Amino acid sequence: MSEAIILNGKQIQLIIERLSREVIESIHFENTVIIGVQPRGVLLAEKIKKRIQELTNNNIPFGKIDTTFHRDDFRRGKSLNAKTTEIEFQIENKNVLLVDDVLFTGRTIRAAMDALLSFGRPMKIELLVLMDRRFNRELPIQPDFVGSVVDTIENVDVEVRWESEENKVNEVVFVKLNE
Repeated sequence: MSEAIILNGKQIQLIIERLSREVIESIHFENTVIIGVQPRGVLLAEKIKKRIQELTNNNIPFGKIDTTFHRDDFRRGKSLNAKTTEIEFQIENKNVLLVDDVLFTGRTIRAAMDALLSFGRPMKIELLVLMDRRFNRELPIQPDFVGSVVDTIENVDVEVRWESEENKVNEVVFVKLNE
């Protein structure tokens, strides 16, 4: 398995700044909520929410959604590792900013939208992603806010690695999968 860095920590920080400002320009704060897709979309959503709050002094409701049991492939022999869903506010007639790290086939976003409908019917759902793998879409889902676009072949994965105990830096990498 070989790896190549696509974005380093400084580039990711610049993208987060740009995305935050784009969101500020286009949303109505009084009617908007931010929901991150578990697991890594939540980390990006937290960073976007924090930066928007720093720039505007608006506290937007924030939630997390797990898609495990709404996926079309959840019964295919894989062991399930569901995360928590935490939405402690109404989404009925709200504008939902749905945030995920990488948009690939669109199936995770479809599952997230299905899961969201369990909480009510939003007025609008907008999608924010750090990385868009645009030529691999299986469903007609397009992001409204895009950090960066990357074109890949099928046996290459795009991983967003957030700073943690195991990973000392933020980075986005190509990972060539073994065939």
